[in-house]
Amino acid sequence: MNHRPEIWALPVLAAVVIVAAVFDARKGKIPNAVTYPAILIGLTGQWLTGGSDGLVRALLGLAAGFGPLAVCWACGGLGGGDVKLMGAVGALTNWKFTVAGLFCGLAVAVVMAVFVMIRRRIVRRTLGRIWRAVWVALAPGVKGGGPATTDSPKIPFGVALCIGVGGALVDGFLGGPLASALLGN
Repeated sequence: MNHRPEIWALPVLAAVVIVAAVFDARKGKIPNAVTYPAILIGLTGQWLTGGSDGLVRALLGLAAGFGPLAVCWACGGLGGGDVKLMGAVGALTNWKFTVAGLFCGLAVAVVMAVFVMIRRRIVRRTLGRIWRAVWVALAPGVKGGGPATTDSPKIPFGVALCIGVGGALVDGFLGGPLASALLGN
């Protein structure tokens, strides 16, 4: 299966990621009014154009985008709009595209976070908190807080995901070298 989205989904996907990125950058939230209709359009469109196979493709994409980020949301690591955004991307596309977009989005988020840490001159402090959180997570019986504190800087993760989806789209049109490297053929 090629991980490129169906042609009908491209304008919807583009609109969703642009609107979501603007909302996340300006307000720090991605509204349900963007994500829920996109999920519905994705499921319906995949079913109408691909029958039951299309619906399965959309459901697998929805699960691939929603599932991993729902775990992060449950741990307090990100907002629900980010989770629903990637679920919508998955419903509009397929699981391979969604995984490629998620990996690209995570890479963009890392770059954004490093930039913020350097700009605020908190690299050493942040890495120390991350190390302590990893130690607490791996050492049995040790208690402690997570790496984030109330003064921790935030990045617009939805924006990073939207840029990542754009990267996955470019990857798809180049024949999928990233998706092939990550997921095989």
